[in-house]
This record gives sequence, structure tokens and C-alpha cells, in this order.
Amino acid sequence: MSMPSEMPIRVLIVEDDPMMQLGLEQSLSSAADIVVVGQVEDGYAAVESAKRLKPHVIVMDIGLPRQDGITATQQIKAAQPEVHVVMLTSHTTENEVIGALSSGADAYCVKGTSVDHLLTAIHAAYEGASYLDPQVARQVMNHLKPINNMEANIVGQLSQRELEVLKLMVEGLSNPEIAARLYLSPNTVKTHVRGIMNKLAVDDRVQAAVVALRAGLV
Repeated sequence: MSMPSEMPIRVLIVEDDPMMQLGLEQSLSSAADIVVVGQVEDGYAAVESAKRLKPHVIVMDIGLPRQDGITATQQIKAAQPEVHVVMLTSHTTENEVIGALSSGADAYCVKGTSVDHLLTAIHAAYEGASYLDPQVARQVMNHLKPINNMEANIVGQLSQRELEVLKLMVEGLSNPEIAARLYLSPNTVKTHVRGIMNKLAVDDRVQAAVVALRAGLV
């Protein structure tokens, strides 16, 4: 898990179950470097509160009244791309998994996961990395179609260095952490990440990780 940051991570909780909301608030508030700035119960309130409270990270349930977490995440990301979203998925219809992966969220946890997993996801998202809960990763492998020949060819176009960077992306490392691990400059890693996403035709790090999982790279 990441070391506490100098500035507290401002977290907004979006959850409609009062007991789950209370449990999340208590668990997150116990972390030294996290401050819970608000709790709301539906997707519309999430979008409004994101603008008003300016959280660093939103912990977003999918199954919300009035507007679901996937739609709310898409709207928040469109208006405030600097806000990071940790999506909570209940375990796990195919539509829910695919919807979560296409929402633009930065990290994915199964609802009811351990506090350590959730804190890891929050820190990863805050630092600009990605996090895919092991149970979500299994669902990706179970539900998404196997990689096809065209995708295999695309993955085969990655350089050895790009493959090394991609594997570390899948592990949830941020660009500075990848740079330290591979003895590269952060700018060089940033260039490799951009090249990987262009070659894989994906929009974010988690989608790149999904392709890597499907290709059996990790």
C-alpha cells in the first residue's frame, strides 16, 4: 500500500445502503491520509457533489437509485477528468462488469472487499495508476470473449520495453513507480504508456490491463 500522502486524499462516498455507507465511512476515516468529504445516495447527487466538494477520489457503487454509478461516472469524468473514481461492483453479471470497464473509472473493487483492497484501490487511483480487484479480473477473464487474431497481432506489435511497462501497469504501478522499477525517466514511461494505449486502441490504463489479461501477458 502507498505511504500516506502529505495532503489528505479527499474522498466522496456514493452508496445508497445506509449500513454499507456507514461501514465505508468508518473504514476510510480510520486511514491517516484520507478525509471523507461527503456521502450521497444516488448518481445525480454524485455528479452535483463532485462539482461542489471537489474530491480527489470518489468511491462509487454501481447499483444506485435514480441514476446508476456507471452513468454518473461517465458524466463526472466528462466534466471533471481530474477526479478519480473507484467503482464498487457487486459480483457480477456480465453487463455490470463490461459496463464498469467502459465507464472510465480508474479502479474496480468487488463490493464487500477487504478494507486493505479498497485502500489500495483508492491510493492507486489517486496516484494516477489503475487497480483491478482480483475478483473483477477473474470476471473479466470469464465473461469477455477470448482475444482474437487481430487483437493478438496488435499485442504482438508492442516492443519488449512496452510489454514490460504494460505488465507493470497491470500490477497497478503509477508512472513514477514504473520509472523507478525500470530505471527510466517518468517522461519516457509516459511516452511508452501513450504508445501502448494507441497501439491497443484503448482509452485508459484499465482497458489496457484488460487486453493484457486476455492476451495472457500476465
